[in-house]
Amino acid sequence: MADPRLPTSLADALIHDAPPSTYYIPNFLTPTEQSQLLQKVNSVPLPTWRHLSHRRLQAHPSPLTPSNTLLAAALPPWLQDPIIPRLTSIPMTEDDDREHNIFTHTPHQAPNHCLINEYTPGQGIHPHEDGAAYHPVVATISLGAPIVLDIYHKSNAGTSSDRQPVYRVLQEPGSLLISNGEMYTEHLHGIAEVEVDENLHGRVGGVVNWDMLSAEWQERFNREGGKWKRGTRVSLTFRDVRKVKSLGKGLGFLSVGKK
Repeated sequence: MADPRLPTSLADALIHDAPPSTYYIPNFLTPTEQSQLLQKVNSVPLPTWRHLSHRRLQAHPSPLTPSNTLLAAALPPWLQDPIIPRLTSIPMTEDDDREHNIFTHTPHQAPNHCLINEYTPGQGIHPHEDGAAYHPVVATISLGAPIVLDIYHKSNAGTSSDRQPVYRVLQEPGSLLISNGEMYTEHLHGIAEVEVDENLHGRVGGVVNWDMLSAEWQERFNREGGKWKRGTRVSLTFRDVRKVKSLGKGLGFLSVGKK
């Protein structure tokens, strides 16, 4: 595949069986672009990685401060092009122009922060929400290996080990998952700490975006009997941090932003 396959509008990428305002694009990045991004992710200086108990991560251009503020700086070029221009080129509906995209009404009208998470087989993250530091729009690109994202209602997520997700989203390499609205505000999301994802049998297995997966990956999952032994998966999560500050000349911290 030489070129990415983008929908005419985000309306064409809506996951109808998921909470409102959840979108999936299977071939957002080409295989070459995926390889180049993974090479960049893995070539950063080791101190850039922050090691947690169940994964490791990078924050670009920097981690947020304790007050959930981002110090003003540009994302690295390799996290901008082609991702951000491509992301903001997709109109919300066919009747909209490219100026009306998923980030049009965010504080800075584009992502200004990227969190990179690496999950090796058996690693995951407990059900959580992204919180108030970000405008409620999340765009996540998957690289490396496929993985299942589990979605829970806030009201029944609980703390027990036997809790069950209400939706499952299968993210294939090179795909883009966008969530905002109800999906962002009323649900938690997490990744199970397993080495094999199971019950990948389309909607029967609760995979709400099964019909939107590329034919190649549908065939692979079916060939493996609805199971997939995990490999290393890397996610690039783009968001717009609400509070951004820069160091002014002799004036301390000054707020920066369009709104």
